[in-house]
Amino acid sequence: MTPKAQKIWDAFCGELIVEPTEDQAQALATAIRMIVDEYEYYEPYEDGFGAMVVSSLSLIELAGELEP
Repeated sequence: MTPKAQKIWDAFCGELIVEPTEDQAQALATAIRMIVDEYEYYEPYEDGFGAMVVSSLSLIELAGELEP
């Protein structure tokens, strides 16, 4: 696991009230992929190329919507 992935996993585990499992790791990975699918958009560059991006503001808003 990369340091960034470990940091995210540690944050996730820190919110759990039970011991984390491999199923929860898979569920987190699936949720991250779904977030990208739902929130990515194409940002064109001036040279005619572009990239698929996700807005950090959209992710912060999503987190707020998910919190009880």
